[in-house]
Amino acid sequence: MAEKPEPVRVLYCGVCGLPAEYCEFGPDFEKCKPWLIQNAQDVYPDLLKDGNTKEVDKVTQQLQSTSIASGGSSTSQPEEVKRLPGGKLKKKERQEVVIEKVIRNKRKCITTVKGLDLFGIKLGDAAKKLGKKFATGASVVKGPTEKEQIDVQGDIAYDIVEFITDTWPDVPEAAIFFIEDGRKVPAS
Repeated sequence: MAEKPEPVRVLYCGVCGLPAEYCEFGPDFEKCKPWLIQNAQDVYPDLLKDGNTKEVDKVTQQLQSTSIASGGSSTSQPEEVKRLPGGKLKKKERQEVVIEKVIRNKRKCITTVKGLDLFGIKLGDAAKKLGKKFATGASVVKGPTEKEQIDVQGDIAYDIVEFITDTWPDVPEAAIFFIEDGRKVPAS
């Protein structure tokens, strides 16, 4: 009977999260170099030769220049950036309301309102107010991006802007956009 092969153990970079062999193709190879020198010397042997002289001088100069540029105070904390696996940065969502009209069955329209929750508005209450104001059905559903949105029956896209700004003064009219022909258009 044939022997079962052993699973391969992969060393992942502590900085970018990629396998150590692929760090050079990642977004922050310069930040990965000190970690690689310390933990994966066999993967990049060239880093040890060049790293001892050139890289150490570079890093010390960068550290000194940043401490001088910041006024010498080490009490200021750097901003923490959320990193996803693979070194990708997580974007912070912009506060905006997106209104989209979807036509179904040739004559029926559904107006979709996305982003009200970013302004601290409870979507259930907003759906109820929209349903009463426009005398239609309105419900909170999960959209294709797994975020909750409000679906309102009927074509109320242009009337809804005034209602949103009057009902919730926290939502500025400049933060409301329409999606027309696949493009985002400001409501104002």
